[in-house]
Amino acid sequence: MTAPITVPRTQDLSEGTLGVALLHIERGDLAVARSSLTRAVAGGVSAGGNASLFHGAPALEFVLSRAGHVRHDVRDAVDRVVAARLAAARRRQAAGALPHLAEFDLIRGLTGLGALLLTRGPASPLLKDVLAYLVSLARPVRIGGQELPGWWSQAGPADEEMDGGHGNNGVAHGITGPLAMLSLAVQHDVQVPGQHDAIEVFARWLDAYGCCYWITHHQLSAEATHVPEPARPSWCYGRIGIARAQQLAGIALNDPARRLAAEDTVASTLADPALLALVTDASLCHGWTGLLTVARAVAADSPTPDRFVTPIGDLTERLAADLDRLSKPGFMEGRAGARLALDGTDATGWTRALLIT
Repeated sequence: MTAPITVPRTQDLSEGTLGVALLHIERGDLAVARSSLTRAVAGGVSAGGNASLFHGAPALEFVLSRAGHVRHDVRDAVDRVVAARLAAARRRQAAGALPHLAEFDLIRGLTGLGALLLTRGPASPLLKDVLAYLVSLARPVRIGGQELPGWWSQAGPADEEMDGGHGNNGVAHGITGPLAMLSLAVQHDVQVPGQHDAIEVFARWLDAYGCCYWITHHQLSAEATHVPEPARPSWCYGRIGIARAQQLAGIALNDPARRLAAEDTVASTLADPALLALVTDASLCHGWTGLLTVARAVAADSPTPDRFVTPIGDLTERLAADLDRLSKPGFMEGRAGARLALDGTDATGWTRALLIT
């Protein structure tokens, strides 16, 4: 049964009209894309505190740049957003406080803004400033007499109060995003002091704690690593997204063992019926589209890509069967993202918004 249609938000890449424009740009239908973009900017474009890779001026730049046309005023607005976010992060660090997830994550924070700057090429001085900030998260901090990771957040994963805070492991909101960002920057020959060391710190943390979506203060203090119940594999949270970042880290560090372990994780996960049974929709964020898109990226960088042919075929069939159940039209949770994956092309580099390429 086809799901009811929902009305998209305009300047939101995740669910809004910008994501729909991205699909048409990838398909080369620029006239339809222009119509979507016109609707997206009709009410203005945010360059304020809520601007990010997935909202406002940075999201608009990402989509326009996929078509090769970005106005200078849009880029200038994005540069101001990045500079303001970096300044706020430095003030927070100087005060000795812990970061909020929105300061550094992919969806709302500086990791996502860095991913956008990386699409411009290696010349942007702001890109190196963002990389230096992400490297700084690898340095532990002392709060209340206890040493904590530099990315530890006092609030919970949904911004709720959490006693002792948490360390988030997701690609979308946790330390896996900075790991992927720093690793991809190495591939693009953009590096700052301490970058390799930070990649090691983040990767080793995920070796120990990546089995959990996030780690609580209690779990961090326990002698034994917490082993959770099997969780849904996805791009946003869980082993598939983390494994791709670990593969990228292995490539950046020239560490064949880490790279192989990551690829083994993807292959074994996609062959496990019990884990795949936990996937309940077709979306890019946490469903079949995300698994398919990550699997393709992993296979493209693997020295043994043939091992992924069967699971990629299976994921394609599952996505095609479930696509019409998606009620939203957009990129991350809707039909535009699913159709991009089913088309199977990445001529515009749309997957760079996910930090998997």
